[in-house]
Amino acid sequence: MSPTVTGLAVGAVLAVVALAWGFWGFLLTALFMLVGAVVGRVADGRLDLQAVADSLRGKRSSS
Repeated sequence: MSPTVTGLAVGAVLAVVALAWGFWGFLLTALFMLVGAVVGRVADGRLDLQAVADSLRGKRSSS
């Protein structure tokens, strides 16, 4: 799926949720979508949580 189609689908889902359940439903859905994206990237091996944690703590490496 191309990034354009993915963005379109995410926007459509968020718009329907915002119309149906209001602002808080919108925020909760957006948060769950973000968590799902992070979990998916970790499962695919495209995101190293240890490197992210080290970066947030100031332990940067140039590797």
